[in-house]
Amino acid sequence: MKIDGGIGFDPTGIAEAARQAEANGYDGVWTAETSHDPFLPIAIGAGATEKLEFGTGIAVAFARNPMNLAVLANDLAHLTKGRFMLGLGSQVKPHITKRFSMPWSHPAPRMRELILAIRAIWATWDTGEKLDFRGEFYTHTLMTPFFVPEKNPYGHPKILLAAVGELMTEVAGEVGDGLLVHGFSTERYIREVTLPALERGAAKAGKSRADLTVSYPGFVVTGATEADVAAATQAVRQQIAFYGSTPAYRPVLALHGWGDLQTELNTLSKRGEWVKMGELIDDDVLDAFAVVCPIGDVATQVKARFGDVIDRFSFYTPYKMDPGEWKTLLASFR
Repeated sequence: MKIDGGIGFDPTGIAEAARQAEANGYDGVWTAETSHDPFLPIAIGAGATEKLEFGTGIAVAFARNPMNLAVLANDLAHLTKGRFMLGLGSQVKPHITKRFSMPWSHPAPRMRELILAIRAIWATWDTGEKLDFRGEFYTHTLMTPFFVPEKNPYGHPKILLAAVGELMTEVAGEVGDGLLVHGFSTERYIREVTLPALERGAAKAGKSRADLTVSYPGFVVTGATEADVAAATQAVRQQIAFYGSTPAYRPVLALHGWGDLQTELNTLSKRGEWVKMGELIDDDVLDAFAVVCPIGDVATQVKARFGDVIDRFSFYTPYKMDPGEWKTLLASFR
């Protein structure tokens, strides 16, 4: 199991953050598309490191088009010397249509076609064959020599797809190189829903689970003092509640018999009652979504839950910990 971290967006600190992540022993780092672009930090961090892997976790696919993504991913594969993973996610309809002013329809089939289009563009660059991709959502039929990049000595990057629902997870298995499991997933959901769907998708393309990379940002509640643990517990409850209010994520709660909780959280979210939402996440829900234990037991607990089902693990901790505590935590995995 590889252990990953993250890097921020401080323009004066990205390179140092990447160097420090590599020095601390992380296998890779992920960048998110929230209030900043997810690709720029990777371009900066690549030149400051030698072995550290980089991935977007996630870049919003439907805010872009296959050509944009094909070029960006190819460039970053080159800049990182083959250490880049293109992690894509669909986002939800209101963000795509209202925030990005982009079209939305049939997310799983659209994502499948988008990834196939990216691969068709890469194939044209590699073989010189005419670009002739014609789909329901994307059409790419023009590629003149002026716009063909030089051959990438490191090859094209893996494409990992974020998914919660079964249809999108099947797409990840069929046309992707792996899956970015959503943090709002429990061990039971991963084992009973996610992995079977991933394997069904892989089978469509003649692949198996062994051909795919599964990465999971898991919630962890820990701390050096009782006050630290209390603060971490509250922060994670709030984050679980935020995700739980999203209708698309209801199946995760429903699997555990908590479907009504999703309805309550959604109602409260529309009123802006964020604190009250967190109070609805009781210990049973918290324990299902998060590893809750002392720092010294985190590695053992994570491996016991996920060691046989995931390939990469990162810490989903919406709270701050002392750098020394992070080193102790990371070292316990080695």
